[in-house]
Amino acid sequence: MAQLVRLDDAVLQAVSSRDRGRARAFADEFAAPNAYGDGAGEHGYQRLAADPDVEIVYVATPHGQHHAVTRAMLEAGKHVLVEKSFTITGLEAEDLVALARSRGLLVMEAVWTRFLPVFHGVLDAIERGELGEVRWVQADLGFAAPYDTRSRMWAPEHGGGALLDLGVYAYSWAFAALGRPRSVAAHGSANELGVDGLSALTLHYDGGAFAQLATTLVSHATRTATIAGSEGVLRTWAPLTNPSGFSVERADGAYDVRFDDSVPLYAYMLREVTRCVQQGLTESPTMPLDETVFTMRLFDEARRQMGVRYPNDELRATVPA
Repeated sequence: MAQLVRLDDAVLQAVSSRDRGRARAFADEFAAPNAYGDGAGEHGYQRLAADPDVEIVYVATPHGQHHAVTRAMLEAGKHVLVEKSFTITGLEAEDLVALARSRGLLVMEAVWTRFLPVFHGVLDAIERGELGEVRWVQADLGFAAPYDTRSRMWAPEHGGGALLDLGVYAYSWAFAALGRPRSVAAHGSANELGVDGLSALTLHYDGGAFAQLATTLVSHATRTATIAGSEGVLRTWAPLTNPSGFSVERADGAYDVRFDDSVPLYAYMLREVTRCVQQGLTESPTMPLDETVFTMRLFDEARRQMGVRYPNDELRATVPA
């Protein structure tokens, strides 16, 4: 949030939380005039949606609440930036995208890695042919998270688990190098509540290329991505969420590319959202909505194969057709 308040052409107007005290403390810390929390039979986010001075909302609730909160904001005429994962299910994602498009509103998934200069530097290297024809991608991300089934990381009602919390970052590098996969084969290990602590996805592409992605909440990981082609190999530096550079190895030599890491990392994403709203854009070309929906559908299939289900999977009938 400190990076948001540093934008010259944006103002932090209000904060909403399930706890009124936390909302007020947060608002005071960042000089926001309004703080909303549960009270008087009304949820804080509903009061936020009714605030006429709020133009765009950043939804950073647990995953399980993304659909309901984002839908309320869109129905209230707000633009919305939604923390990853965008939703729990592909159906929820399709519903939000359809609603935003029908209302002429911006909605975007907050995969901040996609907006970093280093990410686009890797794209440029691939497009220049530095690696030749890309044939294989490997990416892993994770950490050993404290095990507490009440926390959002592990609770089914919050959409906990390694895949939904971390998978979009690993997948972003595969998509950058190879585009949309033809199919996915998924394996994972789940706890007694059915939440995955470890997931492994193999993505298959037309022409024989493939990607291997691993996310974990039960072990450490290298937190790097490797993109291998017919002419060379590119390795991001750790962590792959915000590497300060990457290394390229080719038969004719090797080199490193470093990027300026002094700019606040969320600033690029927040700058893009502000630009889109100012220019009347309802979709960012850097984070297209069709790609977000495809990713959630891909994760639906991966979860089906792993046997990971959430309460939101049972809410299909509540999403308007």
